[in-house]
Amino acid sequence: MKAVRYIVLTLIGLIVLAVAAVVIAIFAIDPNTYKPQIERVVEQKTNLDLELSGDISWSLFPLGLELNEVEATLEGERFVALRQLVAEVDFWSLISMSPQVHTFVLDGLDARLTLAEDGTGNWTRVLPEGETPTADEAAADAAEEQTEESGEPASDVLAFAVEEVRITDASIQYEDLATGQSIVLQNFRVLASQIALGSEFPMEVGFLVNTSQPDMGVDGDITMRLTANEALNQFSVNGLDAKFGLSGEAFGDKTLQARITGSAAANLENETASLEDFRATLANVELTTNLDVEGFGTQPKVTGDLEVAEFSLRELMNTLGAEDINTTDPEVLNQLAFSTRLTGPPGVAELSELKFILDDTTFTGGARYNLESGALSFQLDGDALNADRYLPPPAEKDEGGQEASGGAPASAGTEGDLLPLETLRGLDLDIDLGLDELIISNLTITEINTSIDASGGQLSLSDFSGNLYSGGFQSDINIDARTDDPAWRLRAQVSNVETQPLLQDLAEMDMLAGAANININASTRGNRLSILRESADGEVTFNLKEGQFTRMNLTRMACRGIALVNQEELTTSDWGQTTPFNDMKGTLQINGNTLNNTNLVAALAGMRLEGNGTVNMALSEIDYEAGLRIVGEIHRDEACRVTEYVENVIIPVECRGNFTEDPSALCSFDGSRFRDTLKDIAANAARAKVREEADRAREKVEEKAREKIEERLQGEDGEKVKDALRGLFNRDE
Repeated sequence: MKAVRYIVLTLIGLIVLAVAAVVIAIFAIDPNTYKPQIERVVEQKTNLDLELSGDISWSLFPLGLELNEVEATLEGERFVALRQLVAEVDFWSLISMSPQVHTFVLDGLDARLTLAEDGTGNWTRVLPEGETPTADEAAADAAEEQTEESGEPASDVLAFAVEEVRITDASIQYEDLATGQSIVLQNFRVLASQIALGSEFPMEVGFLVNTSQPDMGVDGDITMRLTANEALNQFSVNGLDAKFGLSGEAFGDKTLQARITGSAAANLENETASLEDFRATLANVELTTNLDVEGFGTQPKVTGDLEVAEFSLRELMNTLGAEDINTTDPEVLNQLAFSTRLTGPPGVAELSELKFILDDTTFTGGARYNLESGALSFQLDGDALNADRYLPPPAEKDEGGQEASGGAPASAGTEGDLLPLETLRGLDLDIDLGLDELIISNLTITEINTSIDASGGQLSLSDFSGNLYSGGFQSDINIDARTDDPAWRLRAQVSNVETQPLLQDLAEMDMLAGAANININASTRGNRLSILRESADGEVTFNLKEGQFTRMNLTRMACRGIALVNQEELTTSDWGQTTPFNDMKGTLQINGNTLNNTNLVAALAGMRLEGNGTVNMALSEIDYEAGLRIVGEIHRDEACRVTEYVENVIIPVECRGNFTEDPSALCSFDGSRFRDTLKDIAANAARAKVREEADRAREKVEEKAREKIEERLQGEDGEKVKDALRGLFNRDE
């Protein structure tokens, strides 16, 4: 027992001696006397010039060091400066062999970082050339030192406890001389207390960041409660409340408010993470989510929900200081919302119960995204969408018909590419879309369905179908964008579409009515609209049933020509403005901007329309030479009676001009070609005269034959002839 008592007393004595030594050192040694030596050592070991202009002081309870007014310069320019550094360790924790930081204070830190035009930073010149260790070397050296000191590898568990950490008024300036970019972090502050691994502790963070490219400032204020385990592989954040004020050139003179709240946790050992009641707001946009993540590699599994509450895009753009979106309907883009469930196997993010609201339109469906391959698939169905409401309003025109913006036609500007080819080549898409009703270019299309596939630079829009004006359509579009000169292919079928309401809604044209049946087979190359038109090649066949020309009367034109032949004047004044036909069909050969038609045929009352011509799509011009072949009576006007002279002749009609203008002025009687008609009429008259002379000669021969027969019947042989005729027909006289 005495031995134990002596050992205990000895230990106590040693501790007292140690404490006494520390106390004597603190009170007896003035650290300020060593400032020249400290400055000289720093200057010898680095390229820094150190100046300790403030006091250095010790403290006992707690045991600590205080450093004031420190500045280090690099090549004559400030590199880092410090107003005050206080590091205090709990004295009794040292005695108990479990050191605990009592207080750490860092005030007025000012660091200047510069990246030269050659890409080297000034921080790389702190140590003399050849003495800058790499990050891997530094980590290896630290591990080796710890192993040597302890005799065993470093433990994964760290005993760590800090009473208080306080960083105030810190700033870091970063400048890239090559790009002109500058980033300034100022008013940076951190306040944390009762920091202990395995226990929750509060933390407050504040800062102001300004960037020059773009000109923007972020004023942040964050409060939260943090937890980290002793192995530093489990972390959690609770009660997060982060507020940000965004300002700068992009926002005009406004400050945009953003906020993030909620809780988060991560387990690095199990590779799991979660967000709970996570809410992020930016101006009037609010996103909420609850997410669980399993696996941090290339195959994470994500489950949870995601929702963006209804907001106004116009209000957001106004808050951001951006120009308002110019749309035909100024009331659109005021109601947007999004919600979905996130599910799926590892490596795949599946969006189920997806719902997207765009004003009066609601889309529902699902999506699937492969995180490793980037493959994306969508299935969306919508109700009704009026796309015209979202298009820019038509440009106003001055009295000369030019746009008020300057008078130059839209095509005068630089033409841009239609497709982002590099982006398209990287897409892997499989999208199925359905829409109950779509209004676009004033056309109403219903029951729309289509599939979009993209892979390896090839894009296909297949089975694009819908109902359109009492009819329907089906088309396939293929784009091969594997080269910089993409190839396009279009196949389309239109069945029984009423042309009159379609043309009226599409282009305010009222010139043709009938049920249209059209087949299109066309191809082209290029990535600009003008080149696509110039390279277009293919064929269009069409057939209009039971239709009419609604703004022209071809019967009147034909009767005008017939009246000229009959050398009479038409007496009818009410001709009407339409020309009905039973069928009109033909073929259009696509040759760049020009459509060639050589076989236009239409069956009209007493006539057959025949024609050929061209349509110039670039100039919106039509150039047709048509003919009205007379095949029967066409009108009750006496001057328009069809005689043998005009039957089967062609009354010429020409249709020329801009078809976007008044259609009634496009077609008229072609007097220049009427000479050919007169030749046909003369030929008919000649043939009629020959027939007339032949008929007269035949009548004379027949008359002489009748006279001879009559003479014989009246003569002595008459009775014999009569008896023979009676026997032939078995009749009595």
